[in-house]
Amino acid sequence: MPNPFHIAFPVDDLDAARVFYGEVLGCPEGRSTNSWIDFDLYGHQIVTHLAPGACRKGDAGSGAVDGHNVPIPHFGVVLDMDDWKALAERVRRHGITFGLQPQIRFEGLPGEQATMFFCDPAGNALEFKAFADMKQLFTKQ
Repeated sequence: MPNPFHIAFPVDDLDAARVFYGEVLGCPEGRSTNSWIDFDLYGHQIVTHLAPGACRKGDAGSGAVDGHNVPIPHFGVVLDMDDWKALAERVRRHGITFGLQPQIRFEGLPGEQATMFFCDPAGNALEFKAFADMKQLFTKQ
C-alpha cells in the first residue's frame, strides 16, 4: 500500500464505536485508552476520540452529486469491487441504515463507480467506493 492516511474524529460513545468499527466494519483494533481507540480501516489509521459535544448527529450538510444529496463531511476508502460488495453485504446483515443505498454512479461514463453511504453511531458519515477499473479513479468527465 502506498502511504496510509490518518484521520481522527469525534464519537459520543467509545463502546458503540468499538462495536461499529470493530464488529460491523471488521476493523482490527490498535492502541486505545479510556478516551480514544485506533482502528485499522483497510490499512489506514482511523482514531475515534470521545468528544460528545463535537458530534453532529443529523446535523451534517450535504452536496449534490449525480442527482443525490450526499453528506458533507464524510470519509471512507476506495476498495476493489469484491471487497466493496462484501462490505455492503456485511453492513446490510448488521441492519445499518444506508444514507445512499449501494449503487453504481456515473454509469457508462468516465469515473463509473460503485458507492454507498452510511453513518456510524455518532453520526459520522462514511462513503465506500469501488471502481471496475481503478485507473478511472481520477478520470475527468
